[in-house]
Amino acid sequence: MAAILIKNATVVNEGRSEVKDVLIKNGRIEKIAGQINTSEPVQEIDATGLHLLPGVIDDQVHFREPGLTYKANIQSEARAAVAGGATSFMEMPNTNPPATTQELLQAKYDIAASTSVANYSFFMGVANDNVDEVLRTNAKKDQVCGVKIFMGSSTGNMLVDNYVTLNKIFSETELLIATHCEDERIIKANKEKYPDADNASYHPLIRDVAACFESSFSAVQLAKQHNSRLHILHISTAKELQLFTNMFPITDKRITSEVCVHHLHFTADDYPQLGNLIKCNPAIKAKENKEALWEALLDDRLDIIATDHAPHTWEEKQLPYQQAPSGLPLVQHSLLMMLHYVKEGRISIEKVVEKMAHAPAQCFLIRERGYIREGYHADLVLVDMNDSTTVTKENILYKCGWSPLEGVTLPARITHTLVNGNVVYENGQVLDLHRGQRLLFNR
Repeated sequence: MAAILIKNATVVNEGRSEVKDVLIKNGRIEKIAGQINTSEPVQEIDATGLHLLPGVIDDQVHFREPGLTYKANIQSEARAAVAGGATSFMEMPNTNPPATTQELLQAKYDIAASTSVANYSFFMGVANDNVDEVLRTNAKKDQVCGVKIFMGSSTGNMLVDNYVTLNKIFSETELLIATHCEDERIIKANKEKYPDADNASYHPLIRDVAACFESSFSAVQLAKQHNSRLHILHISTAKELQLFTNMFPITDKRITSEVCVHHLHFTADDYPQLGNLIKCNPAIKAKENKEALWEALLDDRLDIIATDHAPHTWEEKQLPYQQAPSGLPLVQHSLLMMLHYVKEGRISIEKVVEKMAHAPAQCFLIRERGYIREGYHADLVLVDMNDSTTVTKENILYKCGWSPLEGVTLPARITHTLVNGNVVYENGQVLDLHRGQRLLFNR
């Protein structure tokens, strides 16, 4: 592996931005200094005028493999991820079959080991009837990112609504518990209230604030009862924010939270234009929720920014509202979306790095990633903040081939992405010559 010397980059790391050189050897960051000169052969990257960030760690994606590979697969979506500056991902268990046994979970790791250009981890899935299988994951707690519970929300056959199951998982698992929180009883009642719902504007009325809050509240109560390590995914409502605190740092929190880029970017006002393309669970809701999410992100009640990247085919998204699946593809554009808000002055680039790289590493206790530090794996992204990127069908790398952002120009451009010290993306091209590594955890 050739050594790489990145020269004159504005290094954004741990709350500071400073012009530095970075030397990379054997896949790791060897040295960070104001100026580095070396007599050994290196590949030099002139980063004058560019920002060097730690690679994005996306803690929630759906890459659809196995079983749903007509929508996406680990190889295609990992390529899109690195093109967007995401160097590591954690993938959800609701594939076909769902990853609810140790053998099925390992099969996904085997696929990623041979096809993923990004680093990877996979959640163990919880169902009402696989408690013992889930608890076997305790023996691999340093190798698996967490266990995933669709808590009160129907997703395929993975709805978990058995209190005995929930109580045993919350009391006995030694891994982080990640939850999708929506109350299915409230959703069903709302569907009866709107039997003629025929477009996506009904979606936040059916999957409403109460459905989210009641389920999140139940998860928090269980976690507090058992002192569990709980991480609630894709918070979408102002009301849920009362469940979280900023009174102490993320490293001391037992209950953490995530917000997704689409809940920070879109509102219910966008349904008339985008319709099913932004239909997702939990739903994108009224504007006041978006504003509250931004406030909580900036004051650290919300800990992580992620995507919930969930591709479906264009044809599926053109079905009538009630038949169209929920989810939208975002992993290639999430960092650029947040840099748009940096340009607008709504958030600093240092805060973006904190929420998309540092905080996921801290939340999941990821070993030696998420920071630009000597000795850490060289997962890095170079960004030109003086250029722009227009999202078009020609440059979309998702297997599904579409994005709700098509035609939008985002005011930054990713020039290089490095994974474990290898340049895997450079100026519009994925260099698919290397494979990512399995994430490891300090548990």
